[in-house]
Amino acid sequence: MGENAGFMSGYKEYFAGMLAGVSTVIVGHPFDTVKVKLQKHNTEANGIKYKNGLHCTTRILKTEGVKGLYRGATSSFVGMAFESSLAFGIYSQTKHFLQGTTQSGKPQLLSIIPSGAFAGGVVSFILCPSELVKCRMQVQGADSFLQSTSRYSSPIDCALKTVKSEGLTGIFRGGGATFLRECIGNAVFFSTYEYMSYYMHKPLRDASSDLTHVIDVGVGIFSGGLGGIACWSAVLPLDVAKTIIQTSADKNHTRNPVQVLELIYRRSGIRGCYTGLGPTIVRAFPANAAAIVTWELAMKILGIKHD
Repeated sequence: MGENAGFMSGYKEYFAGMLAGVSTVIVGHPFDTVKVKLQKHNTEANGIKYKNGLHCTTRILKTEGVKGLYRGATSSFVGMAFESSLAFGIYSQTKHFLQGTTQSGKPQLLSIIPSGAFAGGVVSFILCPSELVKCRMQVQGADSFLQSTSRYSSPIDCALKTVKSEGLTGIFRGGGATFLRECIGNAVFFSTYEYMSYYMHKPLRDASSDLTHVIDVGVGIFSGGLGGIACWSAVLPLDVAKTIIQTSADKNHTRNPVQVLELIYRRSGIRGCYTGLGPTIVRAFPANAAAIVTWELAMKILGIKHD
């Protein structure tokens, strides 16, 4: 009976994580499209230069409409649903395993950091192909220099053409950068979220029970949003490298994120390594806040207590 209850609890955690991923894409994909375009075009030696995120957004809306902001969203929905399901599920179960029977109430970094990093490492193998397709779809808008014969009509078309021209390993281009980004990013995100949630809830524990749900949502918004900002501030250079690696037309382009960042640094300085910071930070708060609020609400509805 105990084993069956544990299995059901684990299943529900993964399902709640999947819903969190869907929320993330709905809220954050337009910002992600702007970020990817900035990273692709503003780091090239000869390419379109956007003045800032707002300028990029305006050009997309002018040339492609709102649909342009959601270019590549199909693969993003699939990727994020699986990624978020695994990330939240693996993180929760690994943290429970590392903490054992010790439940002090206060966040334990020795459990949170390895749990987040492990979850990130696992999901990177699923996220890498979906992100490659997403990024290639995003950069081929009306502003792209890609020839019409190189354009993709759909995410499936993009995946098939990539495998045909680069082999099966081509769909995993940028895997190293994705792995590092997800390990570091998830460790930072969950650490920030857990600590912010704990210390924000602490002075509010004696509040009226009538306000509990409102307080929980408010804390979820701020802890999730700030966790997202901390995460992306830490890993954005790796994300820039990943975008360059995955969208390069050169099959022999280096896949070493350190070498890519060195090249960007020589060309554009530290600012180049943080290309897309504006839309990334603007996206990070609402997208991750939506993910946490959705996850916590789903956990409550499914009857799972979040420690």
